[in-house]
Amino acid sequence: MYSTILNIFRRALGIFLLLWLVAPAMPVPAAPHEAPMNAKYSMPPLSEREADVLLRKATEAPYTGRYLDNHAAGTYICRQCGMPLYHSEDKFESGCGWPSFDDAVPGAVRRVPDADGRRVEILCAYCGGHLGHVFEGEGFTAKDTRHCVNSLSMSFVPAGGEEEKAAFARAKEAAACSGTAVVAGGCFWGVEDAFRKLPGVCDAVSGYTGGHAPEPSYEEVSRGGTGHAEAVRVRFDPSKVSYEQILRRFFEIHDPTQLNRQGPDVGEQYRSAVFYLDEEQKAVAEKLMARLRELGYKVVTQLCPAGAFYEAEAYHQRFAERTGRGACHLPVPRFERRADGSPAE
Repeated sequence: MYSTILNIFRRALGIFLLLWLVAPAMPVPAAPHEAPMNAKYSMPPLSEREADVLLRKATEAPYTGRYLDNHAAGTYICRQCGMPLYHSEDKFESGCGWPSFDDAVPGAVRRVPDADGRRVEILCAYCGGHLGHVFEGEGFTAKDTRHCVNSLSMSFVPAGGEEEKAAFARAKEAAACSGTAVVAGGCFWGVEDAFRKLPGVCDAVSGYTGGHAPEPSYEEVSRGGTGHAEAVRVRFDPSKVSYEQILRRFFEIHDPTQLNRQGPDVGEQYRSAVFYLDEEQKAVAEKLMARLRELGYKVVTQLCPAGAFYEAEAYHQRFAERTGRGACHLPVPRFERRADGSPAE
């Protein structure tokens, strides 16, 4: 009798929390920071409900998730990028209506302040997909931490299977290429090609960022009005090349003094911009931009927090490499000489 009453209470509490804290599990408008930063390792396409949670920060209804009562041994991986998130041994019953974990795979989950100003949101550290929220001080386990995660944000792979091995192999590779930079400097074909040739760069992907329309197409961005820039996301090995070196190359392969254009390409989609992932990256960009101004360059590069990055269509990727066209971003040693052509001090 007591157990029945307790279960009813738990379910009622879960529904109350849903209504009070997270609002109905309905799609919400996409905002620039709500989409993934990286999804190199492709998974099966997201369903509409999965996309609502992972990309648009919706929340599934309590007691409906397929992994709430899953007790099998294995690993929970990101539904979007396939990276390992949680070990099954860290899962526990909290009675909140969503899968709960008191720990995460090291480095797999990133914490950010929630938009509501009260809670702490958790994201997949690799692709930026929304997972749920994290709470501390509740006393459920000795670790005193509860990762409250949407089942729709995850997939489960059994312990010892090939899928689990592949997930951790991906994580090992990602650990080496842990640096990410997002920049915009005109047509992304040439910017991507220039970065692919830089030692220490693991990958460079053309895409769209800095806008307000969800999932833009090349045609929409080209017409203008979405606010997006043609941009490139660079993954690099910090042991081989630093973020500062990445940005120095960026300022050398495009003209940071041209406003909303690069050469014959005109429009805000061709603007110069650095999209920083943290305050450290912001400081590096500010330092380099200040140095260029000291050298007489009238820098108009935008400095913005990184947000939604949408990978461009497949035919844009490695375009210069495949076609021999578009490799037009040749380096200019701007840090070695002043804007008037005289040597830098």
